[in-house]
Amino acid sequence: MSTEFLTALVYQIRYEAEGIISVELRPEAGAADFPAFTAGSHIDLKLPNGMTRSYSLYNSPAETNRYVVGILRDKKSRGGSEWVHKQLRVGMRLPIGAPRNAFPLETAANNSVLVAGGIGITPILCMFRELLQQGKTAELIYCARARGEAAFIDEICQLVEQYPTGKVTFRFDEEEGTPPNLEQLLHGRDPQTHFYCCGPTPMLDSFEATCERLGYTEVHIERFAPVEIAASADARSSYVVELAKSGETLQINPGDVLLERLEEAGVAVDCSCREGVCGACEVAVLEGEIDHRDGVLTKAEKAANNTIMICVSGCKSERLVLDL
Repeated sequence: MSTEFLTALVYQIRYEAEGIISVELRPEAGAADFPAFTAGSHIDLKLPNGMTRSYSLYNSPAETNRYVVGILRDKKSRGGSEWVHKQLRVGMRLPIGAPRNAFPLETAANNSVLVAGGIGITPILCMFRELLQQGKTAELIYCARARGEAAFIDEICQLVEQYPTGKVTFRFDEEEGTPPNLEQLLHGRDPQTHFYCCGPTPMLDSFEATCERLGYTEVHIERFAPVEIAASADARSSYVVELAKSGETLQINPGDVLLERLEEAGVAVDCSCREGVCGACEVAVLEGEIDHRDGVLTKAEKAANNTIMICVSGCKSERLVLDL
């Protein structure tokens, strides 16, 4: 992994909702402020147990003296969120990656609807705040199983009170007796509205399908979990990769992972999740047809055929030329 890490001080850990804590990170005494970030960004935390995990920033991008993330204690944790909830302490120092944004906000849009499911509120809250501070019209639809499992309710209500262009709808399964009906919640919007969603995989799948049925085209999602996307029927098991900057050529054979072959060849590439969800390993493609298997790029971005997530995606042509 070629990502450079900063050192951050764990300044504060706070209970936010059932199973959710916030972790505030600050530069060490005397160090420069953290790198600037944009709404929708996430950072990598390199944990002492050897794991690296990505978490979305929810504080204001104007606050370069701190990063704040919200972390759910995942019942299916493979050691990341479980370690944070059990072992992380105020005063510890953690290596963190600089912010990356695979879920950018279209600030030029006049109207935006942001849908959050559970811990998906973290990037959505940052985006909601940013839009309101810019005077844009924005609606937040916040879904959770129960009110006690929903973080940042007070902060969201304060934002809506402060900014007249903001609106919020809270939707809790426990109170309504049924899961959210996204078609009911999203229908009748201006077709030029931008729609955003972050949450569990079933919600994201439903959100994309609903927006497609309603004819909405400006649709943006962020996934926390990898999606299982099988290779296309016309994907090649063997192909050649050319590196435009170095002139090197690599043979990709059946079973090879493009990222791993590049690493074996000594090519410096960024990576983090290795599952196609964080966007760290994105590389520009100059020639060739990509077999996209990631959960980061939109349908339009995949159709453009000019960028690839090298940790999971493959190739449909005999040759792929990368901007490396």
